[in-house]
Amino acid sequence: MQYFKILSVNISAQKGEAKRPVQEIKLTSEGIESDAHVGKGHRQVSLLAIESIRQFEAQSGKKFAYGDFAENITTEGFLLPTAKPGDRLRCGTVELEVTQIGKKCHGTGCSVFTHTGACVMPKEGVFARVICGGKLQAGDLFEFSPKKYKIDVITVSTRAYEGIYADLSGPEMVRLLRIFCAEKGWPHEVSTHLIPDDATALKSVLQRLIIEKSDFIFTSGGTGIGPNDITPETVEPLLQKKIPGIMEQIRLKYGVQNRAALLSRSVAGLSGESLVFTLPGSLKAAGEYLSEICPNLDHLVLMRMGLGH
Repeated sequence: MQYFKILSVNISAQKGEAKRPVQEIKLTSEGIESDAHVGKGHRQVSLLAIESIRQFEAQSGKKFAYGDFAENITTEGFLLPTAKPGDRLRCGTVELEVTQIGKKCHGTGCSVFTHTGACVMPKEGVFARVICGGKLQAGDLFEFSPKKYKIDVITVSTRAYEGIYADLSGPEMVRLLRIFCAEKGWPHEVSTHLIPDDATALKSVLQRLIIEKSDFIFTSGGTGIGPNDITPETVEPLLQKKIPGIMEQIRLKYGVQNRAALLSRSVAGLSGESLVFTLPGSLKAAGEYLSEICPNLDHLVLMRMGLGH
């Protein structure tokens, strides 16, 4: 765990003006009491690191006080802009979820921009929403907990399950997903599951992983029209929201070169908090499908959090 210090807590009566330091702030499900930005939404609390302020002072040749950038909380000891949506900040009973890094500059509507021609908040300000309320004051310590993504890969194949041949697509999916997460800087854990072509077994694993709030569930195999292909019809009833466009685009893209790709019945959707994707069982399909799915995962995460459009 990483800890960092709160240097100042600040509020303002009006939006678009500098905030003033106060002895303590009270956070509720509506945000910060008595602050101009109190209310529902995902930017209830704004944070700015003193490290960012000092760097901006060096560039602008001007000095700034706590709250001048309209931040509610001024911190020290952690590079806040390195946080990502989904990360958590905890102090006592207070828990904040990071929702946004930076924001659109108000331009001439911002007093700092008016005097310096620039501002640090649009690039390095951090915004969060209140998960659990409480009180904060200068001197308190935040505990930073990065979001750790739970990923599950399920290979559905009786022959692989019985050891007739090795599962190749499952390990390849794990490899590609690890590469993607490393590139995104996402802490993660990947678990694998090997089951036969059995609807009861697949449903049981899926329901357990959904209850455990797995972030991403990928299945491999069982998307054709053979007598043992049971994956899509087992998965679909568990989805509250389907995402048909991803699989439609993949079928069309790869169906141009290989018409057999058009025959896949792969589906995708949201079940609880889990994003579920069913992929064909071939090694080649693992790479093709993930090359199209992975670039959408960060936006899907934001949408799941209620942040994307």
